[in-house]
Amino acid sequence: MWPLPAVLSWALSWAVFGGLQRLGVATVVALAVACATGVGFSLLGPTWWRRLMIGLGFPLSLVLSGVVSLPAWAWLLPLALLLLIYPLNAWRDAPLFPTPSNALKDLAANAPLPAGALVLDAGCGLGHGLKALRQAYPQAKLQGLEFSWPLRALCALRCPWARVRQGDIWRAGWQSYAMVYVFQRPESMARAMAKAQAELAPGAWLVSLEFEAIDWEPATRLQCPDGRALWLYQVPCQTRLR
Repeated sequence: MWPLPAVLSWALSWAVFGGLQRLGVATVVALAVACATGVGFSLLGPTWWRRLMIGLGFPLSLVLSGVVSLPAWAWLLPLALLLLIYPLNAWRDAPLFPTPSNALKDLAANAPLPAGALVLDAGCGLGHGLKALRQAYPQAKLQGLEFSWPLRALCALRCPWARVRQGDIWRAGWQSYAMVYVFQRPESMARAMAKAQAELAPGAWLVSLEFEAIDWEPATRLQCPDGRALWLYQVPCQTRLR
């Protein structure tokens, strides 16, 4: 419960910084490790503002405390670490929204796939979507694509049964997939649908959690246990009549 993740992050970052200082580690190195701790905890934040508060809380409190004197460039370290996890171009797509574990429980009954079908989680983050897809399609070959390489590395550790790659979901080809799952933003859905129409084979699926492609007719709309909508589009999709 907020603000507990922020308080824990700041306290642990201070403990790491103080411990390394007592061990004689250089101040800049101690700062980098402590900032990395805070940035790692920022993944717990449910919104961008809270992630920034968690990730930047320790260095800001260090500045205000006056405990140490550091060169001006040292304060770029936390920003650089945040950009590693949240690349600027990824901000144009979805922030780090985790898929609830049971959100896709009815998906297979409404979009059946053969055993061994290739399924892509486009923008897989930490792997929550891949885990939900695995519950829905235990016989599928699951793949994840994530632009942030630290998130890609963590996702690969959490989902060793999936093939997780670093890359841009808009530049990667979708031609080989029987289903592409996205949890993007409303602004991204027109682009996702255009890519699905252009690259997915007839009969393949584009599945979107929460956000619909406004101008396209879904094959069906499911309701997740938490009340969110799950939109299923089967290629070739039909435009909505106005």
